[in-house]
Amino acid sequence: MSVTPVEKRRTPADLRARKGGVPIVSLTAYTTPQARLLDPHTDLLLVGDSLGMVVYGLSSTLPVTLEMMIAHGAAVVRGASRACVIVDMPFGSYQESPAQAFANAARILAETGCAGVKLEGGVVMADTIRFLSGRGIPVLGHVGLQPQSVNALGGFHAQGRTEAEAARLIADGKAAAEAGAFAIVVEGTAEPVARRLTESVPVPTIGIGASPACDGQILVTEDILGTFDVFRPRFVKRYAELGGAISAAVSAYAEDVRARRFPGPEHVYGAAAPEKRKTPTAR
Repeated sequence: MSVTPVEKRRTPADLRARKGGVPIVSLTAYTTPQARLLDPHTDLLLVGDSLGMVVYGLSSTLPVTLEMMIAHGAAVVRGASRACVIVDMPFGSYQESPAQAFANAARILAETGCAGVKLEGGVVMADTIRFLSGRGIPVLGHVGLQPQSVNALGGFHAQGRTEAEAARLIADGKAAAEAGAFAIVVEGTAEPVARRLTESVPVPTIGIGASPACDGQILVTEDILGTFDVFRPRFVKRYAELGGAISAAVSAYAEDVRARRFPGPEHVYGAAAPEKRKTPTAR
């Protein structure tokens, strides 16, 4: 009897080797059921700190805690058997020092079983990326628009529109790669700059609002499914409108409950079977 081989889980090393090859397919995931649905189709599942807005209704990613990331990271790892799972390090958990970053990253890996962590920053975080990667913690870099620095940036604005911004952004990407990041997320970046950055670094770039020339793409899953409508970035493509379908399903359920059409006899336990009408016997 032949046995279908189990597909090996992607690793950071596998993704790094995809530079210039088949694009890396990435999405965010926050729960076990969601991870099970996405896993067969993706190479990388990011447990993003975007869960602060998408799951918890926060106005930004800044209030997200390490405990939130660990709880959701462990849930996603339980649901994924094929994709590489990376967990975001939340604001304040790594900026103080490389030692602080290592302690928190080590806790994330130990308590979730994920393959690595993501942190924002290029030149300024290079020492931290080097410290982590040199001690066995794979790091996914993140340059361009950095949501955790939204207050310093003055809002969510595309980066790289001026020569100075472009030079800074490319320097950030190179610094992250040289420090040991296995790949780099490039977010909210002018297309020509994201293209130049992709050509300038030896590791894969994963774009989100960047360039089709990137070595992969990532989006927030709720954005592509139409279940998050607080705001809709220009770079999002909707592949479904599940928000409307969910609302219609709940509306139908509510109408059935109010009209006492639900539950029916087939939905309850120990209900008497409907009495069968007897056919009169001919005499």
